[in-house]
Amino acid sequence: MNKQRSIEQIIPPPPAHMVGDGFRVHNFFPSTGRMNIQRMSPFFLLDYGAKIEFPPSDTPRGVGVHPHRGFETVTIAYKGRVAHHDSAGNAGIIGEGDVQWMTAASGILHKEYHEAEWSKVGGEFQMVQLWVNLPAKFKMSNPKYQPIRRSEFGQFALPDGNGVIEIIAGNFNNTNGPATSFTPIEMYNARLKKGAKVHFSLPQNYNTGFVIIEGSVTVNERSVATDHFVLFANDGTDIYVEATEDAIVLVLSGEPIQEPIVPYGPFVMNSKQEIVEAYDDWNSGKFGVLED
Repeated sequence: MNKQRSIEQIIPPPPAHMVGDGFRVHNFFPSTGRMNIQRMSPFFLLDYGAKIEFPPSDTPRGVGVHPHRGFETVTIAYKGRVAHHDSAGNAGIIGEGDVQWMTAASGILHKEYHEAEWSKVGGEFQMVQLWVNLPAKFKMSNPKYQPIRRSEFGQFALPDGNGVIEIIAGNFNNTNGPATSFTPIEMYNARLKKGAKVHFSLPQNYNTGFVIIEGSVTVNERSVATDHFVLFANDGTDIYVEATEDAIVLVLSGEPIQEPIVPYGPFVMNSKQEIVEAYDDWNSGKFGVLED
């Protein structure tokens, strides 16, 4: 018999910090004191860029060339536009509502900036970036991209025009998302009208958290405000959400990877030796070349 999940923590947005000069983020995890590095596995990192206004700039703000190995980055754009380039020759633009799912795996150099034309105008900017860990057997696989437009998401319409569940990955009420993942992951945008009610049933062993992107909601009868993160205990399957105003809720749930994690800087591996090897490979040019 299904059981309602308990809420383990409701976490307010931690103090913001800048990543480069273009991304102001609140890091919900990993973080000492809130949860350990395994608590939301397979999700390793959540940087939430709450809504901010950027003034016009002829020089796009962003993050210069940096390496990654051992995991995937998932960037979800809510406001603004981001351009990216990598050492494999890939480039693109993440538009409002779109997702870029980048598998760094064996190693890649990457940079990302506010898209040039958007930067000249400026405006509201709001993003989520996740680092999704890879199982050891896939950490040295070939890098790849999944550029996913919002129009490609699975769409489950709620009754009476009360909103829509956009399925990025996984399955909600027999509607599939387009993203592929190396371990089972559920990732949705719940776009809810005021008064909308929705029921999620997620496997009890999946680590699960919600980000309240817009508006306010009650989650299992507890009030949660904008920009807060809800961490659920692994003691049930059922979660009930009601929008107390128009809201967007990012739903994250995944099967944990039961392996050691050794993170250091831009690398997430399984041992200290693999971290040393990652730095050696980066410094010797094995990640390719990308101009800043």
